[in-house]
Amino acid sequence: MIKGFKEFILRGNVLDLAVAVVIGAAFTAIVTSIVNNLITPLISSFFKADQLDNALIVELNHSQIKFGAVIGSVINFLIVAVVVYFAFVFPLNKLKQRAERLRNKGVVEPDAPITELDLLTEIRDLLQAQQAPPATPGKHADPQV
Repeated sequence: MIKGFKEFILRGNVLDLAVAVVIGAAFTAIVTSIVNNLITPLISSFFKADQLDNALIVELNHSQIKFGAVIGSVINFLIVAVVVYFAFVFPLNKLKQRAERLRNKGVVEPDAPITELDLLTEIRDLLQAQQAPPATPGKHADPQV
């Protein structure tokens, strides 16, 4: 039983999940800090966003339905999504594209159109092959050998 538990805990996907949770918690702290210390003060300079929690309250059988709080949460989610996209996802995608271009520099894709440079290079190679003297079988091309 202990052996099975050990195998379960040391399984790759369990460890990956544990690392993802820890990194996610740290990442959440970064995003929350950006939103609370940068984005929210900028928005609050234009209007009072903290008053949404007390806006649009409807009473129904002595219970309060707070539409303003829900709208505030939706706005907060959208702000977090924008920060995550523009601060992390977009720049990382650009870096990946740049690295991919550098990795594939000089590699011709099979579906790439043939350019004039490609044709001139092919003609040059054919002319060089025609001008080279034919090698005699059994004899080396290098006289020193």
